[in-house]
Amino acid sequence: MLAMTASAAPFLPFVRPDIDAATIAEVGKVLASGWITSGPKMQAFEAALSDLFGGRPVRTFANGSATMEIALRIAGIGPGDEVITTPITWVATANVVVAVGAKPVFVDIDPRTRNLDLDAVEAAITPRTRAIMPVYLSGLPVDMERLYAIATRHGLRVIEDAAQAIDSRWRGQRIGAFGDLVSFSFQANKNITTIEGGCLVMNTPEEAARAERLRLQGVIRTGMDGMDVEEPGGKFNLTDVNAAVGLAQLERLDAITARRAELADTYFRCAADSGLQAMGIELPQALDPQAATTNWHMFQVVLPTERMQGGPAQARQKLMEAMRERGIGTGVHYPPVHLFTYYRSLGWREGMLPHAERIGRGIVTLPLFPAMQASDVERVCAILSETCKRLSQ
Repeated sequence: MLAMTASAAPFLPFVRPDIDAATIAEVGKVLASGWITSGPKMQAFEAALSDLFGGRPVRTFANGSATMEIALRIAGIGPGDEVITTPITWVATANVVVAVGAKPVFVDIDPRTRNLDLDAVEAAITPRTRAIMPVYLSGLPVDMERLYAIATRHGLRVIEDAAQAIDSRWRGQRIGAFGDLVSFSFQANKNITTIEGGCLVMNTPEEAARAERLRLQGVIRTGMDGMDVEEPGGKFNLTDVNAAVGLAQLERLDAITARRAELADTYFRCAADSGLQAMGIELPQALDPQAATTNWHMFQVVLPTERMQGGPAQARQKLMEAMRERGIGTGVHYPPVHLFTYYRSLGWREGMLPHAERIGRGIVTLPLFPAMQASDVERVCAILSETCKRLSQ
């Protein structure tokens, strides 16, 4: 297998959703039912998610960005407030803070976990700080006990961007089964998908009722014809078509998580066999692997770009192009948000968050999805090793 050429081996994308025939049949039933927007399937999906998270209130949304925006609004965050978050994330994390009129405050990351550095979080708290928004990159939680200790000490809300963390755990408890406001995404590349969609886990029935109103224009209905709006909302409801996919995916969650863990173990074995770390390639790791259990949403490495052709500015692009030519798809998750043009306009500059900037220049997502075989992982590691060696000469 390792000797196969790109022409002999099929192209391997970095992610591939798995929608089986039974799920397609369920979608067909929904389409034939005449009720294709939010209805009984959505309600069943919310009930199943609530069961997954220990009976906590859950509401579904059209996407995982809406879930975070609604969480911010439920937390009462708005103009003049500050929300501390990470720059190594999908830009939606920061954009939703801006959308409610607040200010995202980026702090540097821990270079080992690639998640928020909680020392930096505490140092960044000001009288205007109202919330902390951690992101669990690749599904790896932060130190949850310390995170909530900081929040409690300073009287802050925690809005967990757990978009990638469905079925990840902290000391055996599922992310979402405890904590404050917890947002998940079911976008197409997530461990379970509704094509597009997300959910928000909340604390009280009152929060859930408000989330329901805000996801559908803020409308309050009474009787057969009564309608009122006390505060404006948006159009964020999940359809029954999406929910049908989600219900089928949720039934397979345990198997999906187990298979991803098997493939991650294979990656570590093959990485050792291929000598990746000896080349300066950084593998994923947790600060406390006994406490933090990831769902292996992604398997990411960080390249030694300073040693490679093109240097930090071009090395990753050269490697990704070379691997694509060999039939391997890769991704970038994520460039540092604080260096995007809009966030530069708010005063962020190179050098302010050095760990995030170095990792943001060199991070590469390798293929990982349940349908992969061990031979696929072997092929990825072999080609990565060969390519990195060639580009380092």
